[in-house]
Amino acid sequence: MVGILLLLCLPFILYLATPKIRKMLSNGVCTSTVQLPGKVAIVTGANTGIGKETARELAQRGARVYLACRDVQKGKLVASEIQATTGNSQVLVRKLDLADTKSIRAFVKDFLAEEKHLHILINNAGVMMCPYSKTADGFEMHIGVNHLGHFLLTHLLLEKLKESAPSRVVNVSSLAHHLGRIHFHNLQGERFYNAGLAYCHSKLANILFTQELARRMKGSGVTTYSVHPGTVHSELVRHSSVMRWLWNLFFIFIKTPQQGAQTSLYCALTEGLENLSGSYFSECHLAWVSSQGRNETVARRLWDVSCDLLGIPNDW
Repeated sequence: MVGILLLLCLPFILYLATPKIRKMLSNGVCTSTVQLPGKVAIVTGANTGIGKETARELAQRGARVYLACRDVQKGKLVASEIQATTGNSQVLVRKLDLADTKSIRAFVKDFLAEEKHLHILINNAGVMMCPYSKTADGFEMHIGVNHLGHFLLTHLLLEKLKESAPSRVVNVSSLAHHLGRIHFHNLQGERFYNAGLAYCHSKLANILFTQELARRMKGSGVTTYSVHPGTVHSELVRHSSVMRWLWNLFFIFIKTPQQGAQTSLYCALTEGLENLSGSYFSECHLAWVSSQGRNETVARRLWDVSCDLLGIPNDW
């Protein structure tokens, strides 16, 4: 009888314990007190999840924040919410579809016409475990959105970041990069495709892009960091019923979006990180990068291949 009562009470016990367990598992907290009046930030995918909470915190600190998202209507609702909770009216929504290079170029053109500065670029948006599909430009969706889309966006905004230095670029990667490989003969999944591995490959690309960008930007005042946000309750798993089931089953071990935003905020705000440009962080600390993620030869080749695919010069 006691065992049956415990079993029946277990969901309620777990519900009560969830905040404490999550706090215990999420020991990375951005403690920076830096304020951002007069600073300009862009957060991609800011209409939900980690991006939304990242944008909220930047707005709370006084920055002018652009929510760069595909769903403008949803973005406007989020902007209104952030404005109400922070008292910052400078929270703006702009259309950005990372699966379409025309949309990326249009976003940047309009942004450059509006703003004289850009101090923080958070490349946060992403897709995960999509069925095989292609972007508007014919790129496999994971590599197209998670890597090439942000690669092009950063390229087009780089001069503004240099002019506004010191400035930072934060690329949201994942622990999943450890399972990733850059197969140049199958970069677009033409020969073999697995949705889970495609995600891992794209997250490895984020790591390699960050390292190569840091090398090229040395001395420019632009620094860059990649981050693992942790396992976070978000819409990222919407394409996988298995992942949604696992998320629901182990919900007490899943971070909230606010907790998941901490390492992005840490890399965007913490003073004294400049000499760690190109590094990978998790739980607001330096983290271990896979051997593939430390391969400078692959990083440079990926840079060149990415430029060729996007039709941009490779000497930026």
